[in-house]
Amino acid sequence: MPAWSSSWQLPDQIADVLPSEARHIEELRRLFLDTARSYGYELVMPPLLEHLESLLTGTGEALDLQTFKLVDQLSGRTLGLRADTTPQVARIDAHLLNRTSVARLCYCGPVLHTRADRPNATREPLQFGAEIYGHAGLEADLEAQLLALQGLQVAGVTGLSVDMADVRIVSSLLAGADVDAHTLSLIHSALAAKDAGELNSLLARLHGTLSAAAREGLKALLQFYGDAGVLVEAKKVLPDLPGVTQALQNMQWLASHIASTDGTAAVRVSFDLADLRGYAYYSGTRFAIYGQGAELARGGRYDEVGAVFGRNRPAVGFSLDLKELVCVLPPRPLKAAIRAPWGEDPALRAAIAQLRARGETVACVLPGHEHEVNEFDCDRELAHAAGAWFVQPLARAA
Repeated sequence: MPAWSSSWQLPDQIADVLPSEARHIEELRRLFLDTARSYGYELVMPPLLEHLESLLTGTGEALDLQTFKLVDQLSGRTLGLRADTTPQVARIDAHLLNRTSVARLCYCGPVLHTRADRPNATREPLQFGAEIYGHAGLEADLEAQLLALQGLQVAGVTGLSVDMADVRIVSSLLAGADVDAHTLSLIHSALAAKDAGELNSLLARLHGTLSAAAREGLKALLQFYGDAGVLVEAKKVLPDLPGVTQALQNMQWLASHIASTDGTAAVRVSFDLADLRGYAYYSGTRFAIYGQGAELARGGRYDEVGAVFGRNRPAVGFSLDLKELVCVLPPRPLKAAIRAPWGEDPALRAAIAQLRARGETVACVLPGHEHEVNEFDCDRELAHAAGAWFVQPLARAA
């Protein structure tokens, strides 16, 4: 078999992005960056690869299996291709900016995963994210959610909903119990899967170290999903612990402010107190935003993210994959363009330059290709008459 017969093939779940989709993704990238800038966020551009220990330090350790690794030919050290940008932004906030005030940072760039995190997903997401460092109050949590919602709304997503949970509920119920990391992971998995049988089996093993109230509280979490009534019921049933009370109050506050904010009146807010995906990463309220039948963004509070870099600053933010987002949106039509002949006439070239300076797309027809299919949806043409160049409607073929 000739070598060229398979040279064009790409690895599994890695794909080229063709013109129409690439144009749409780029429009979304600009939209989200402009929206973030309107909130006061500054753009940062971390490198695609770093020393592995930097990428996987602290909260980044959970990314180990998702991270591609290679050897630096210059230093001999192991490098990693980033699987998530947040640890890098935390490093920037801690070591390079080193501000004492609030820092609002955003980014947009590719990340690489050794395995896709869901069926049919790409292993090369184009990750947009926005993060606030230095403010521990709920105002920062709310801002992150509103920014994510506004970006998705401007992008054209309909039927948006926000689903919230808080890791402090489970951590408060398990406080003081002798639970190893493996068992803790299994408990969270059983909660997320709403697997009552597995959860009961796991809690039975902790009978001697976990109070009856805590065990019953963990079991009750399986039923706490739905609208705001979930928080009311949870307050009645769950043990009166400071972490539990604070978590429920925080979610209620966030939900009420999302519902009353201009531009988000149509957003539905729900709660799933057992869904704590990323529990090792978050330190408070976490959220996921859904629209058009898909989870489109996720985020929350992760105050410990900068600790390993020497600055344990409050932090909250969100991220989303623009490649995934473009798949749930209808294709956008091409911006109508102007068809122009190719020529060396200075007046023709000046006319083309003026049109492009005004923001028009002008596609010059190269010699010998005058009759090819128009790929730029030209609805006008640059014509010459009476010694001048002018734009006129393009006659469509019958």
